[in-house]
Amino acid sequence: MQDRYGLKLSTQSAAARDAYAEAMDVMLAGDAGAEHVLAKALEADPDFALAQAALARQQQYLGDGRAAREEMKKALEMTAPSTEREQSHLNAMDLLIRGKMPDGYDAIRAHLKEHPRDALLAQTCTGVFSLIGFSGLQGREAEQLAFTSSLADAYGDDWWFLGQHAFSQVEAGQIGIADRNIDRALAGNPRSAHNAHIRAHVDYEAGSAAEGLQRLTGWLPGLGDTAIMYCHVNWHIALWSLESGDPDRMWKTYEAGVAPGGVWGPPINVITDSVALLYRAQLAGVEVPAARWSDLSAYAHEKFPRAGLAFVDVHAALAHAMSGDSDGLDSLIENAAGPAADVVQAMASAFRSMAGGDWDGAIESLSTVMATHERIGGSRAQRDLVEFCMAEAMRRSGKADEARRMLAMRRPIHDPAAVVAGL
Repeated sequence: MQDRYGLKLSTQSAAARDAYAEAMDVMLAGDAGAEHVLAKALEADPDFALAQAALARQQQYLGDGRAAREEMKKALEMTAPSTEREQSHLNAMDLLIRGKMPDGYDAIRAHLKEHPRDALLAQTCTGVFSLIGFSGLQGREAEQLAFTSSLADAYGDDWWFLGQHAFSQVEAGQIGIADRNIDRALAGNPRSAHNAHIRAHVDYEAGSAAEGLQRLTGWLPGLGDTAIMYCHVNWHIALWSLESGDPDRMWKTYEAGVAPGGVWGPPINVITDSVALLYRAQLAGVEVPAARWSDLSAYAHEKFPRAGLAFVDVHAALAHAMSGDSDGLDSLIENAAGPAADVVQAMASAFRSMAGGDWDGAIESLSTVMATHERIGGSRAQRDLVEFCMAEAMRRSGKADEARRMLAMRRPIHDPAAVVAGL
């Protein structure tokens, strides 16, 4: 028995193998329902440890860390014979599920040297929400590209790999080759949500907003609203609606597909996408009711009560600042943790200054991280929030010409007046 990447599976059940292969494709595509398909694999073979580990990973995707740890514990307790490759897979996945990120990364890299086509482990290091993306290290975009490049020979024209490689390329500024690779990826699997999403990033970085919006809205029907990418795909649509001068469409998309309570989504996407969209709308001159910020501040407290994930913490800090929750904001600054804690503190301090009208103070805080804000994680499109916050602070402090020059040099794909009203 083998998976579709040619790796041996220690199950004697063809039904279990088939369900596992189907679940892999669902997970690699970012579609909905992998947990249900994996349940079928385990029903056919209750001792199928890799299927059990994949179920743990799926629960982690869904934002349920406790369930993920429980499912992973079951996988480790299974006693059916397994290969060295499978044992190494289980060990690395266990480290990841238990939050041992540096150790997990080392184990996965070592594993992939021997088994580069172990896609469910390779996936943990691809994209901007990955072990590399959230490493907190400067230069992680270059590391991401080096990682996917090292796997290119092993995967060839595989639709999942080509999409992830294109993402690494576009984030490193290689827009032309990323454009070609993402088209090849979508030709291999036109319904991959991850690849449709990566296509949106390529369009964004190419400055092709109108084409990107048309392409993504045409693709969206058929994606289930319980898919892990549903919320974030709608974020792209809402953001492009805002930039095209259609705030009504932005609000409708936000309420139905992005906002807390509007649709299910991984909490990390709900909080970061909601905060980024509303603040970018506010910067562009759209009125954002105070109650919206209060809702997002409360959601951040509920879903992320402890600091430690920089990308979330930065967005939570902005929600707290805009809602007037000084205690929540101060707590994030004082208790910032993780490899990018210093960046979180600087940005949260800037947001506090912005909320209080201290624009020079905001500039001072933001200037310390403008060269290194990749450390918080997220894509360039998502981190444009930081660029635009700096531009707004400069405009408010009487430095509008400098703000326009900064955006022209750093993010020339944007019209300054369109993203920051008054520039």
